[in-house]
Amino acid sequence: MPRAKSSDFSSFCGTGHPAGPSGWGSGASAGAPASHPDVRRRDYNVRVTALPDGYPIELERKITLRDGTVVSIRPILPDDAARLQELHGRLSRDTAYQRFFAIVKRLPPDWARVLATVDYRRRLALVVEAPAGAGPELIAVGRYDAVGEPDIAEVAFVVQDSWQNRGLGTILFEEILRAAAARSYRRFRAFVLADNRRMLDLITRFTRVESRTSEHGVTELVFGLLPERVGVSA
Repeated sequence: MPRAKSSDFSSFCGTGHPAGPSGWGSGASAGAPASHPDVRRRDYNVRVTALPDGYPIELERKITLRDGTVVSIRPILPDDAARLQELHGRLSRDTAYQRFFAIVKRLPPDWARVLATVDYRRRLALVVEAPAGAGPELIAVGRYDAVGEPDIAEVAFVVQDSWQNRGLGTILFEEILRAAAARSYRRFRAFVLADNRRMLDLITRFTRVESRTSEHGVTELVFGLLPERVGVSA
């Protein structure tokens, strides 16, 4: 999906209740999935973590940004909860507001736990990591959540301010749509602040918008995949 002149995302709010935990993705989990103690992964040869049941290791890969920086993308893990809080603490006021539609100064621990615990099918989140002094640091998160309709999911993501304008948001958007499509979701819903013209334009260019409504300064879009932009295996 990324192209040389594509706009970057700053943040992407994708739920109808941005002031609650679902501001980072709707739905709660009953608990952390069981882990496979014999299956382990490494991040930059620093952190070794047992993989939860159903963890889609095929979604792990390196990505190269416009400026040549190489970062890693992978599915979220339950022990990323504290790192989600750290990421939120690094967001600017504007980016956090675009993400939650409210001033959320600190991501509460219970929200972070819900957001970090997914089933990798109806709820999936991808995190992007960059090398840092004490180990890999989360710099972006994208997710989709089933909303009760057979083939539709809400999408959301945020990119840390210092990593914006490098094409990361566009790549993350592509990856989360591709992962959702591989799990039989073909239609999506997003809620975007009505004055976030860059986001609205990007969604319009990279997807097939089916409906668009605005109320109280928030635009709701329902959109589908463009086969020529997102390759999906059946």
